[in-house]
Amino acid sequence: MLVVDDLPDNVEILRARLESRGYLVATASNGEEALASVHAEPPQLILCDVMMPGIDGYEVSRRIKHDDTLPFIPIILVTALGETEHIVQGLNTGADDYIAKPYHFNELEARVRAMLRIKRLQDELDQKNRELEVANKRLRKLSITDGLTELFNHRHVHELLRDEFERSRRSGEPLGVTMIDLDRFKAINDTYGHPTGDVVLYETARILRETAREIDMVGRYGGEEFIAILPNTGEEEAARFAERVREAVESHVYRDEDTEIRMTCSSGVASFPMDAVDSPEALLKEADEALYEAKESGRNRVIRATQKTPAQA
Repeated sequence: MLVVDDLPDNVEILRARLESRGYLVATASNGEEALASVHAEPPQLILCDVMMPGIDGYEVSRRIKHDDTLPFIPIILVTALGETEHIVQGLNTGADDYIAKPYHFNELEARVRAMLRIKRLQDELDQKNRELEVANKRLRKLSITDGLTELFNHRHVHELLRDEFERSRRSGEPLGVTMIDLDRFKAINDTYGHPTGDVVLYETARILRETAREIDMVGRYGGEEFIAILPNTGEEEAARFAERVREAVESHVYRDEDTEIRMTCSSGVASFPMDAVDSPEALLKEADEALYEAKESGRNRVIRATQKTPAQA
């Protein structure tokens, strides 16, 4: 604990009595020293005299209690000022207890033990809250993430697309969407088995993450199909993104133990604003139809929505 008093005799007497009870005691002779000591090594409890030159005990208490970087530290103010208004003033600064001089040491020790019990309970509560926060973050991540690829899952992709579409409509900035599908993926599962197919999906997801910008949102749309939501991106730039993905997939060697596989992918690209597109579902439909045409016209290629044949348009 930290004992703060500008009178050396008071400090030494209190330190001796507390150390005889097994407490580890640090000391400070004024408010400035006390605050420096607290920030250097926060104590479990502070016994602080009120009447000190410079920064008094009230201000020491106020600063500590209003500092969000510090843990909960019980503060017992010690003073000869026993009037009600002084007690109220001390407690209003955030102090946790107040004892008036002269006091019986047994009473002071009892208050110290009580405050340390509160400190332990508060620390346990803080730890539980931190654990709960971590658990909630983990659950949140699980609820929006595809378990295999670690990309956003289908449901969350739709939530993101709705949000980004509305943002694009309000701001006037373009929004690109790229649908990406692995070519002849079923043959991989049929020939080598689903575990190898999972390796292909996971490594394709890694390629997408490495190709995307920090602001882009990439998800597994379903099966072997992926989606990239590209803020502030027109159709031409979205097509360049899809082409980089296509080249990376084509040049990548997928390995599962002794098995080596080469893959290609097809992509459909659309962007908003676009004629006849007034909803995120309509934008997605344009990209999906462009993907269908990429598949039908030979695979391993990128087709833009504005390049679709009249039959598809």
